[in-house]
Amino acid sequence: MAVLCILFCLMLAAIVSRLVFLQVWEGNMYRLLASNQHELRQILTPERGDILVRDRIDNSLHALATNRDAWLLYVEPKHVDDMGAVAHALSTYSGKTEQDLLAAMQAHPDSLYLPIAKNLDTPTADQIQALNLQGVGVSKGWSRLYPEQDIGGHIIGFVRTDDSGNGKGAYGIEGNFDDILAGRPGFVTAQKDVNGRRLMLSGGDIRYATNGSNIILTIDRTMQYTVCQKLKAAVAQYQADGGTAIVMDPSTGAILSMCSAPDFDPSNFGSTKNISDFNNPVTFDPYEPGSIFKAITMSIGVEEGKVTPDTTYNDTGVVHVDNFDIHNSDKKGHGVQTMRQVLEKSLNTGTIFVEKLLGREAFMAGVQSFGFGTSTGIELKPEAAGNISSLKRKADVFGATASFGQGITATPIQLVTAYAAIANGGELMKPYIIQEIDHPDGTKEISKPQVVRRAISARTANLINGMLVSVVEGGHAANAFIPGYYVAGKTGTAQVPNPRGSGYLEGAIVSSFVGFAPADHPAFVLYVKLDRPKVGAWAESNASHLFHDIATYLLNYLDIPMERDPNAKHVPPDESQSSPDLAGGAPDAVSITPGTAPIVPPAGN
Repeated sequence: MAVLCILFCLMLAAIVSRLVFLQVWEGNMYRLLASNQHELRQILTPERGDILVRDRIDNSLHALATNRDAWLLYVEPKHVDDMGAVAHALSTYSGKTEQDLLAAMQAHPDSLYLPIAKNLDTPTADQIQALNLQGVGVSKGWSRLYPEQDIGGHIIGFVRTDDSGNGKGAYGIEGNFDDILAGRPGFVTAQKDVNGRRLMLSGGDIRYATNGSNIILTIDRTMQYTVCQKLKAAVAQYQADGGTAIVMDPSTGAILSMCSAPDFDPSNFGSTKNISDFNNPVTFDPYEPGSIFKAITMSIGVEEGKVTPDTTYNDTGVVHVDNFDIHNSDKKGHGVQTMRQVLEKSLNTGTIFVEKLLGREAFMAGVQSFGFGTSTGIELKPEAAGNISSLKRKADVFGATASFGQGITATPIQLVTAYAAIANGGELMKPYIIQEIDHPDGTKEISKPQVVRRAISARTANLINGMLVSVVEGGHAANAFIPGYYVAGKTGTAQVPNPRGSGYLEGAIVSSFVGFAPADHPAFVLYVKLDRPKVGAWAESNASHLFHDIATYLLNYLDIPMERDPNAKHVPPDESQSSPDLAGGAPDAVSITPGTAPIVPPAGN
């Protein structure tokens, strides 16, 4: 009896232990299994929010991304009596062969849900339902629709949809604001009988879905389309690998247009062969800016009281720094030159002169005050911060080359924002591309302009403004001249560092131009860049033409009245001569690593 008692106690302990394991440790799993047998549960899918832009012409909103009805075709193989007949009937609608459909059903004979096709339109769904096939059904869902073409896939992004019709945003606004656009799903639960029918008196639960919010961008629809088309045409005309164009309101930081080429079609993102093409070059691709950075160096020099527009120095054509000779790109000395002429002629030696007067600490502080080395905070992610770490190195050559945009990197969004500070009287604005978020409960989040800091004083901004006007009026940015207006701007032609070693890629350049108009009360700041153009050796012969084309359109579109005689004489520079705008290209430019200062500095700017 004692042995039996012990055995029974051990058996009881084992049973209790097993019950604790099943009911406590694995209780949730078994409760779910039980609920699947006697509960009906239906997920309520929210409607994804729209991405909208406004058109200045009629002040109306237009969708860049919206939804359309899409139907999912599915089969319940367990309830199909004649799989061959069903496979034959559905091959017309599914895009799959009869053999593939039959094999799929035979591989899952006991399944109650086998997706066959998605994104079917309503007429097709009606035709399938009219067949009255046992074990075949369609369920209504949604598909993302992108009504506008060639208007900026990098801004929009796209939505990936799985076999169940669930969508997930990727890249652009779709990806960065997926949670806000997607909304919150709901559900309906009810009890069912052994045959799967709802028990009417069993009660249930319901949580309604919350639709996604609509996002309104700062982008102007007509402007965006036109700027994108002009950029695309310029990339083809100058046989460039790609290009970028940004239009910003300097007083607010609002992005009015943002385009990059090559672009991708959000409606057909699967055809994009290189996944890196989904990244937005405006925020993702830092590069050595070259001569357009000279206006930043000059701004810091004027702000710190080291130079004025009329300060002079003797340009011998070369500066000896740390045993390296840094030349002007034309390999010439120009004698006594003012700071105004330094920008007009884009002289490397002039910006080195300014950087030496400043000293490394003041120069670096000024560069940082313009926002370089940190991300701007624009809503489009990922965003690179650029690289100005070479300014922390001790050798003087690093500061010298950085003064003309060499050995440091910046993104297009950083550069247009920095020039916008000059156009905006010295105040650096935070760039933004989302104007408003409209939530389904009626509340709104409206973006307001944000001042990041004062980069330079209003006095300095006015002086640099005038110097940049001189660059367009009589300097090497003369092709950006627009009759009837004063335009401020600067060209930049930089070589492309070799990512696999030292030095530069032979014959590879990046041409850029950034400026604003009208100069005394800027309505916009425009940045353009052409990657590795094959036609036009310098920015003044390709990027400046693109700037002129887009800026002329913008002045007309924005109804900006002329401020001077449109018949004023203007003589553009001789493009057959070597440009003083080239960064790099001298025989002694032998070693540079992207994002760092050169070991042997290139001549030129």
